[in-house]
Amino acid sequence: MERVILHSDMNNCYASIELLYNPQWRGVPLIVGGDPQARHGIVLAKDQLAKKAGVKTGMALWEAKQACPGARIVRPHMDLYLKFSRLAHEIYASYTDQVEPFGIDESWLDVTASRACRGDGETIAQEIRERMKEELGVTVSVGVSWNKIFAKLGSDYKKPDAVTVITRENWKDVVWPLPAGDLLYVGPATRRALEQRRIFTIGELAQADPELLQLVFGKMGLVLHVFANGLDQTPVEADGWEAPVKSIGNSVTTPRDMVTRQDISVMICALADTVSARLRLHGFWARRVTLWLRDSGLHGSTKQCRLPKPTDISGEIGAAAMRLVDEAWDGRMPLRSIGVRAGDLITAGSPVQRDLFTDEEAREKRRILDRTVDEIRVRFGAGSIRRCLQDLDPTLRDIHSREEHLVHPRGYFENGNRTGAGEEEQHGTDGDETVRVRHRGA
Repeated sequence: MERVILHSDMNNCYASIELLYNPQWRGVPLIVGGDPQARHGIVLAKDQLAKKAGVKTGMALWEAKQACPGARIVRPHMDLYLKFSRLAHEIYASYTDQVEPFGIDESWLDVTASRACRGDGETIAQEIRERMKEELGVTVSVGVSWNKIFAKLGSDYKKPDAVTVITRENWKDVVWPLPAGDLLYVGPATRRALEQRRIFTIGELAQADPELLQLVFGKMGLVLHVFANGLDQTPVEADGWEAPVKSIGNSVTTPRDMVTRQDISVMICALADTVSARLRLHGFWARRVTLWLRDSGLHGSTKQCRLPKPTDISGEIGAAAMRLVDEAWDGRMPLRSIGVRAGDLITAGSPVQRDLFTDEEAREKRRILDRTVDEIRVRFGAGSIRRCLQDLDPTLRDIHSREEHLVHPRGYFENGNRTGAGEEEQHGTDGDETVRVRHRGA
């Protein structure tokens, strides 16, 4: 039986949700971004008006202001976006239990078994599009095809609020003329490398010599060849709405350079508080901590470690991050930016092997204390309670858990997904092709 795969993509997700809660902003270009006054600020999302004016995701806010002087810039509200992601997933789940999120605002659905009672793929897609608009107040574009790659191309083909069907009969006419850069995992670096070899469209990629592609891009070259020819057989994984979240973190460019270990410890304390609060809010424990540093010369580095115990306790995350600081920073170059990320997440409360040398009662008391602090901050504001260390330098203390954070979605090749070519899965070929969603000023 031919599979029927849908890919649903919420249109201008963050900006659309902001407008839903602030209808008075309609008619004015809207940009969701960071804070340029704190030495960071990029465009995280924009509405259609800002897009038409030339504003692009990832653009510095000062550039966006030049492109669209009258735009309104608002800070992101990730809790709200995750709430809509969950609500959208509940709608999808009423059609099939094979729903695989791909980031906060995108999901694949395998509705093959639903056709007998819900109609064909296009009928189901149209129904989902109408329900999203009526029940959530946001629009989606839905692609329909027999594989995940073409379904995603379909959701990108016509926006906003549209359904595109790519069939066995029309796929070459629809897909092959598209730029190669439209294909999943063809990022800027890969696109440039393809163009150097006179490969500009998906059709030209599909007809290219697989051995040449493997020589240039390794196994990912064969994967892209499979994608371009519609041979991807990757299944839609049955999973929960939390699946988009691969890791949770926070990073900041400080108002002044950090020149001492004390400066860094102030920031680590604040960042660990925000990351652990986010973990508790969404019900996760972390098994790994990653530290990211960028010095005043704009050179970046990362270092990570595995935690002895899965945790959402801020003190444990902060202590691990400081150990990484001591390993990664020699003190010779001031730091401009710093970030802490909690990864390798599991659901809070999962069974964990106990040992004789860990005082679990003391850990639980620290966890209860952290939750109490969360409640105080929710009730009286993020700055209502903080650690004494953060008062050593007021210019470095104001990091708020509900305003700045990173949420990294699951990549396409995780959970054992493989392509129809049977090749070993890859996580991207270049740094600029890593699939992730950024929710902070950077």
